[in-house]
Amino acid sequence: MNPARRIVFAVLTLASTSAPHAQQTVPFANGIPVAPEMPIPAMPERPVEYMTAEGMPIRVSVVTRGISHPWSIAFLPNDVWLVTQTHGGLRVVRNGVLDPLPVAGVPEVKPLRRSGLLEVALHPSFASNGYVYLTYHKGLADDKGALALARGRWDGRALLDVRDLFVTLPDSGTVSRMIFGADGKIYMSTAGGDAQDPGTHAGKILRLNEDGSVPSDNPFVGRSGYRPEIYTLGHRTTLGLAVHPSTGQIWQAENGPNGGDEINVLVPGGNYGWPLVSLGRTYQGPWHAQQFQQEGLIDPIVYWMPSIAVSGLAFYTGDRLPRWKGDVFVGGLRTGEIIGTGQIQRILINENQEELRREALLTDWRHRMRDVRQGPDGLLYVLVDDEDGAILRIEPVQ
Repeated sequence: MNPARRIVFAVLTLASTSAPHAQQTVPFANGIPVAPEMPIPAMPERPVEYMTAEGMPIRVSVVTRGISHPWSIAFLPNDVWLVTQTHGGLRVVRNGVLDPLPVAGVPEVKPLRRSGLLEVALHPSFASNGYVYLTYHKGLADDKGALALARGRWDGRALLDVRDLFVTLPDSGTVSRMIFGADGKIYMSTAGGDAQDPGTHAGKILRLNEDGSVPSDNPFVGRSGYRPEIYTLGHRTTLGLAVHPSTGQIWQAENGPNGGDEINVLVPGGNYGWPLVSLGRTYQGPWHAQQFQQEGLIDPIVYWMPSIAVSGLAFYTGDRLPRWKGDVFVGGLRTGEIIGTGQIQRILINENQEELRREALLTDWRHRMRDVRQGPDGLLYVLVDDEDGAILRIEPVQ
């Protein structure tokens, strides 16, 4: 072997037997790498116009601000909106103006960093019964907590006769989404704990009657070792639920770890894999699971790598933004584990529930986009999850 080849062989041999080195060392906090924060610009004072990928110009404006870390919004008649603040109670917006005081009658919450008062939803017969439903993190004895479903009656100013309808077992996570399905049942998400353990409420989607009781046709009713409230299992952190406008199926947006965010179509009794399979890595770098699929576990129909910390979920069914009709919208809190990179994404799905293309919107705003909803006016509304949070409106450019 000539000297030059001997040197190359020695270098390759040394490289193959030496331990790899990180390109750089990064700080960790609570087991999660800490990235420098991108500067987040102030929200624009005036409407901003954009051309979108479907050739439809839109205008985005701030409707109202001063809502501290909003989580969910419900649209009442006469242009009244109810908005939950994770630590600051329930707020009212009337004709685009925020009432100065929170709504009275809201249950006491156990506040945590990203938890407290969570979902707000109206009963399908709200016009006649005035029922407003809330999910929240409830304090228990010994400093424990649980997720609770409560109901009160809206009298135009306050919630009356508020009471808990259902409380999960302890350690069922600290965040929750909740919607009414096309069947009139309540679908409520949990997180935390062992998502594969059917004897817990953790990491599940629960299905309840409107009074919090268990429907007799739930998939695990009467099955030994299973909580009867369970509709699906194997979920990490659900931050979006929506009803498909034509099939009536529940669609779910789920946070992965470092990557592996998902949109799932829920089927009764389905197991969606967490933590046995995942398309995400652990925060320290290795893949979370040794496999991405497993027989008997249901795959997502949309996934993200890197993660956008997918949040609220909505279908657009209106006529005001015609080139988006039928599309799926999700909120994003941060992209690729970098703070200050929030956005909205639009996903075009075909009739076979297959993704055709997706578009990132409002990436230049950089704020945490907590939820996206269609309003009764056929426009899209976005909740900005900041200390000085806001509601944005997306409308067509006339």
